[in-house]
Amino acid sequence: MAKEKKVVADKKAKKQVVRETAAEKIRHLSDEELQQRINELKQELFNLRFQASVGKLDKTADLRKVKKEIARCYTVQTERRSEAK
Repeated sequence: MAKEKKVVADKKAKKQVVRETAAEKIRHLSDEELQQRINELKQELFNLRFQASVGKLDKTADLRKVKKEIARCYTVQTERRSEAK
């Protein structure tokens, strides 16, 4: 019975995978990489908006996702500026 508990404990330990959030991934970028990411996302947002206006956009949720990602990038930039002061 003690072995069974040990196995269960080991299984639980394996399931506890630490996942990096989107904001944490952005925080690992340098300032230049962050600005480049913002520019890429803005271009992607433009393309998505264009597709939406033409009626070719299948996943309208992508618009919201890209906007949120841009906002996360700007938030990290603001945090870095306030830390520098």
